[in-house]
Amino acid sequence: MPLKNYGVLKGRVLAGRAERVDDTPHYQVHVEAGGTHFRVAVNVQSVETPPELLFLVDENFQHPVTAGLTNLPVGFRELERRPGGLALDFIRFNLFDRMQMRTLPANLPEPDNDLNDKLEHYVGRAAGNPNATVYAFGERWGPEQGKKDKVFNFQPGNGVHDIHMNQGNVARFKDQDGVWQDGALLIHLAPEDRWIGIFAAFQSQAWHTDDTTGHRLLSIPTPGPGPQPSPEEPDFVVQIVAALANPIGPAPEQETVLLLNTSPAPLDVTGWAIADRQKNKHFLSGTIAAGGTLSVLLPQTVQLGNKGGVITLLNRDNLKVHGVSYTKEQASREGWTIVF
Repeated sequence: MPLKNYGVLKGRVLAGRAERVDDTPHYQVHVEAGGTHFRVAVNVQSVETPPELLFLVDENFQHPVTAGLTNLPVGFRELERRPGGLALDFIRFNLFDRMQMRTLPANLPEPDNDLNDKLEHYVGRAAGNPNATVYAFGERWGPEQGKKDKVFNFQPGNGVHDIHMNQGNVARFKDQDGVWQDGALLIHLAPEDRWIGIFAAFQSQAWHTDDTTGHRLLSIPTPGPGPQPSPEEPDFVVQIVAALANPIGPAPEQETVLLLNTSPAPLDVTGWAIADRQKNKHFLSGTIAAGGTLSVLLPQTVQLGNKGGVITLLNRDNLKVHGVSYTKEQASREGWTIVF
């Protein structure tokens, strides 16, 4: 079954501590939220082979999801697992380019060269900044009445874990699969209004999953581990290179998306679809020449929105080919095309 009590914890970082000897090591973060203490347990190693996690830090994270976070009250809040809300999905929410992820071992002898060191750096920055707020997405446990936290000794034990991708798992962890329940750390730095996004996934996880269950799709013979697509996967053959989200004039507007065929052969996109943040779809037809582009005029049933949005390209098997996101600021200039 999917994760229980999935949601987001908003609070301030008090301290961080690496676990370097545990069989399944974590980097532990002490968070205080409105007088309640939490331990956020961030995996830094997998029990599957290979053990190194895929990891990405975006020091200038820009995504429409951040607009809905700052007004949340401090503390833990359960999230509805659906498109268009605050729940995270690494595949469907276009949070980052997975090709930018890199593997990092949990623990190496030299400084600043392993995953614990990276987390120590960013968690330390948040702990030392009174204007920093952390948002930890994952599954809550506790409160464990009458029991001290095993790392930071506060009472009662209380926390959030599964701060990583939570879908596309191998068989032994298949029962934890689900859509719109991925974990991550987001750090908001005020007053400069800058976000840092910290994302992790296991190399054993698949990047094409069922839209309902989150299980890895068996239609792909051997889903490629890690960020690099396998030859069987459809990723990036056609890319979304631009969009006009805020055309000149009053609504209804004529919004467009520009596609580029990166392959050396013509490509029939009949039956493919463009989906918006709410996962409303507009189906395509026709052929894109090798190296050519296709400008797609969207109907009113698919809306890009001027307050930020998500655009996803799906092939006729409903597998994600490419996805982008844009913010309210990027869509604020009427008539200007956003280039991705």
